[in-house]
Amino acid sequence: MDKQEQAAFLIEAMPYIKKYFNKILVVKYGGNAMIDENLKSSVMRDLVVLNLLGIKVVLVHGGGPEISSTLKKMGKESRFVNGLRYTDGETAEVVRMVLAGKTNKTLADLICRNGGKAIGICGQDGHLLKCSKQDEGLGFVGKIEQINTGLICDLLDLGYVPVIATVGYDDEGNIYNVNADTAAASIAGALKAENLILMTDIRGLLEDKDDPDSLIKKVYVSDIPALIKQGIISGGMIPKIECCKDAIRRGVKKAVIIDGRVSHSILIELLSDEGSGTEFV
Repeated sequence: MDKQEQAAFLIEAMPYIKKYFNKILVVKYGGNAMIDENLKSSVMRDLVVLNLLGIKVVLVHGGGPEISSTLKKMGKESRFVNGLRYTDGETAEVVRMVLAGKTNKTLADLICRNGGKAIGICGQDGHLLKCSKQDEGLGFVGKIEQINTGLICDLLDLGYVPVIATVGYDDEGNIYNVNADTAAASIAGALKAENLILMTDIRGLLEDKDDPDSLIKKVYVSDIPALIKQGIISGGMIPKIECCKDAIRRGVKKAVIIDGRVSHSILIELLSDEGSGTEFV
């Protein structure tokens, strides 16, 4: 970019900066964007930029590959039921160790090292995510029953980016593994966020799954059942899009699926006319 192009980008971004100023943005982060160290640092730097522009960023993260790797080192096999990790008591302890420990603190530290302010927490801290069992057949996979939004809002008001590991609790002291997409949608809804962004390993919703240029840029939630019936929404996209729909129904202005593997995709989505994924409204 030469200086003229930089100035043009800032002018283009100005209405979007105004739109999101002092508003809450919830970002769900995971997939390959989390595995690649350079890309991870780039994403955290982008979140710092948004925070410095006056946008209240909440980061919700998963860490499935790291959990699977740790379980394998311990000699414990990962088992999935309908795409969700079966979580017995021992696995729940590993989920907490990996997500609330290594992954959570690494992301919070990266934000701080890139000039931002971040606090890493999990759903047990401050009793943030109260859960019950989603299904007995899944073990301690959590269904969120209650969210302590006061804790998140206090951190936002102090200028911090809350970095939330999706580990839940109940009144009996059990640990729950909560799907990160589901948690992000629930948190965004509880906060009445302006926007929910799911950073994934695909460009967005494609009209033809084999044609990356067939991106559908906008979807109304009322059209989702028809798109499922047509097979345009299928497989692993169904639960992600259901989370987007759930967030919209809970009061989030819009939800967007973007490709987290593309450098600066979140800035392109939020601060440009072009956008970078599929938005649900």
